[in-house]
Amino acid sequence: MKIWIDTLSGDVRTISALNHYIGMKTIEASMFPEFDYMIYLLAAIIAIGLLASVINKRFMLYTFLGVILLAGVGALVDFYQWGYDYGHDLNPEAPIKIEGMSYQPPLIGTKVLLNFTAFSGPDIGGWIFMTVGVLLFALVFYEFKKNKSQ
Repeated sequence: MKIWIDTLSGDVRTISALNHYIGMKTIEASMFPEFDYMIYLLAAIIAIGLLASVINKRFMLYTFLGVILLAGVGALVDFYQWGYDYGHDLNPEAPIKIEGMSYQPPLIGTKVLLNFTAFSGPDIGGWIFMTVGVLLFALVFYEFKKNKSQ
């Protein structure tokens, strides 16, 4: 399954059908309210980055880095909370119940849940986002070194 900026793709129906047996909710795009505003949030982040490049001042570099860090941490916290709710808020009438077992998918990485292996990781958009963050850190470091030597 892939989570895009405004939809889901992949074997969502198959995953939902299997998850039903252990009491998980059906996965649907409607359970992600973020899809309604994520495109605008991403557009604002891009606009701030473009504005930072046009203004070409150190405070804008720091501002853009702060925005990227806040957006990244916010996305991880949001995904963790969704995964926690999805894996812990189980239907008590589920056909398969294992006392004390939760099925929270991993935030990042691989996790074995019963006889299934779940993997969660960034795709192209996430890698682009992280690359921008690393480049911004490098620019801030460069500016700091350049300022210190002057």
